[in-house]
Amino acid sequence: RAGPLSQAMGSRVLPALELPQRLRPSLEDSRRAPGRRRENLLSGVAAVRTLASVVRPCYGPLGRQKFLVTDSGATVCTGHAAAILRALRLEHPAARLVRDAAQTQAEVSGDGTAFVVLLIEALLEQAERLLRAGLPRTQLREAYAAARKEVLATLPSLAVRSLGPLENPSWALHSVMNTHSLSHTNYLTKLVAQACWASKEPDGSFKPERVGVCTLRGGTLRDSHLLPGLAISGETRGQMTVVLTGARVALFVCPFGPANPNAPATAHLSNPNDLTKFMTESDQLLEKQVAQLAVGDINVAVVWGDIDKKALTLADKHGIMVIQAKSRKEVAYLSEVLGTPLLTHLLPPLEPGRCRRVYRQELGDTAAVLFEWESVGTPALTLVLRGATAEGLRGAEQAVHHGIDAYFQLCQDPRLLPGAGAVEMALARMLSDKGSKLDGPNGPAFLAFAQALRSIPNTLAENAGLGVSQVMAEMSALHQAGNFLIGVGTEGIINVAQEGVWDTLMAKTQGLQAAAEAVLQLVTVDEIVVAKRSPLYQQASHPDSKKAKDYLSHPKKKVLQMYK
Repeated sequence: RAGPLSQAMGSRVLPALELPQRLRPSLEDSRRAPGRRRENLLSGVAAVRTLASVVRPCYGPLGRQKFLVTDSGATVCTGHAAAILRALRLEHPAARLVRDAAQTQAEVSGDGTAFVVLLIEALLEQAERLLRAGLPRTQLREAYAAARKEVLATLPSLAVRSLGPLENPSWALHSVMNTHSLSHTNYLTKLVAQACWASKEPDGSFKPERVGVCTLRGGTLRDSHLLPGLAISGETRGQMTVVLTGARVALFVCPFGPANPNAPATAHLSNPNDLTKFMTESDQLLEKQVAQLAVGDINVAVVWGDIDKKALTLADKHGIMVIQAKSRKEVAYLSEVLGTPLLTHLLPPLEPGRCRRVYRQELGDTAAVLFEWESVGTPALTLVLRGATAEGLRGAEQAVHHGIDAYFQLCQDPRLLPGAGAVEMALARMLSDKGSKLDGPNGPAFLAFAQALRSIPNTLAENAGLGVSQVMAEMSALHQAGNFLIGVGTEGIINVAQEGVWDTLMAKTQGLQAAAEAVLQLVTVDEIVVAKRSPLYQQASHPDSKKAKDYLSHPKKKVLQMYK
C-alpha cells in the first residue's frame, strides 16, 4: 500500500495498486476484456468532467476570468462559477443535475459553487475506478455514504476560530470576498463589515436583506461608500424630486403613459373629427388613470419603462414623484422590501409601499434615489459601488453579496474552518488512516473519497501556477505530522491561521453534503434513456402530409411492410 506522501503526488485518481488485492483480478480482467465498453460504467462521468473543466480555472483567489457570450449576443466577463453555470446551455442530464446541486449551494450559502462541481467530478472519477475494479454499485453507494457520514462528523472538530458577538467581522469576511473581487478587497471588506454590523438586530440576529447594494458607473471602487436606507440607480423625472414624509410608493413594470404606444391602431378613423375624438378620449383615459393614483394616495411612482410626457405633466399636477429605474432587479428588490406588487397597468395597488421619505442624492457625476424607513426590518444601509466598467462592478457586487451571506452564516454559527484547501487535506488524511484499517468495501471507498478531497488543494496549486507535485507532497507530509493548518497560498504552502484564510463551517458542510448527495444519485444511474418520437409517429401526427394520409388509410399495409 502506498504511503500518504505518495498518495498526494498530484494525481487526482486513485491508482489501482492502492486497492485491496482481492479487487485486482477483476481490474485486470476488465483491461483484457476487449468487448467491455468502459465508457458505460458511469454514463455521466464524461459530461461532468467537461462541466468541471469549464469551472476549474476560475476556482480560488487566483482563478481566471471567462468571457461569456449570451444568446442575445451580450458579452460578460466573470470568474463567478454560479454565473458561468447559469449561462451554459446544458443538454446532458448528469450535467444538469450537477448544476442544480451547485446552484442550490449558491442559493443556500452564497458560496462554494465551484467547490461542489469539482468535488462531484473527483468523486465520480474515483467511483468509476472502483467499479472497474469489481466493486458492485450497491456496495459502492453504501461505502460512499459511510465516508460522507465520517467526513461530516469530523468537520466540526476542525473549526479552530469563532467570531465573537462583539468582534469586528472584517478578518473573517476578507478571505471569502478575496475570492471574487479583483481589486480593493480590503476596502470593500471594511465597508461590508461596517454595513453588516450597523444593520444587526438588537437580539444579535442579522437579516441580509437589510443591506442593499447599488452599482453606479463612474469613479473607482475606492469611491464606494454607505448611504442610509435603500438606494437604487434611477433618475427623477418632472418637477417632484423629493417626498419628505409619508411616502406611499407604487411600482410599475410598464410604460408610464398609454398602455402600449407602439401597438398598431385598431380604431377605424374615416375623417379628421374621428381622429380628434380618438385623441381626446385617449387623453381623458390617461388623465383618469393618473388621477386614480392620486386618489389612492400614491405620491411616488417607480417606473421600469418609458415615461410619456403627457403622463409626466399630469403626475406633476397631482403631486406624484416619478422615478425612472434603470434595473428591473432593483425594482423587484424594492417590491420585496416594500411589500407591494409590481404592476403592469397604471392602476393604484391594493396595498402601496410605505416609507418615511424619498429623495435624490447626487454622487459625483451620477445620482441615486434613496428610500428611508423608520420601521424595523427594512434596509438600514445601502452599499453604493462605483466603478469604471460594468464587469468590474459586477465582480465587486458578487464579492459584496458573498461577504453579506458569510456574515449571515456566522451569525447563525460563528465557527470557522481553515481555508486554502487545508480542511480538505485534513479530512483526506483522516479517511486514509481509517480506510487503511477497514475491511470490505469501506476500505477502498474511504481511500477513494480521500483522493477526491485532495483534488481541491491540487486545483488551488495548479491555478496559482505552483509546482503541484511538490506542493502536494509538502502539504501531505506536514498534515501527516499533525499540522492541519497548512494550505495552499499564492507562492507555496502557508499557515492559514497566520495568513487569515478561513471558510465558514456552514458553507463547507452544505457543500460537502450537496456534492456527496449528487454523486450517490449518479452512481446508481447505469443508462440514460432519451425518449424521442419516431419518424412514423411524427408523420402520423401531421395529417396534412401525404405520407401521413397514406399511413392512416392503409395501416395494415404499412405494418406488413415494416416486418418484411
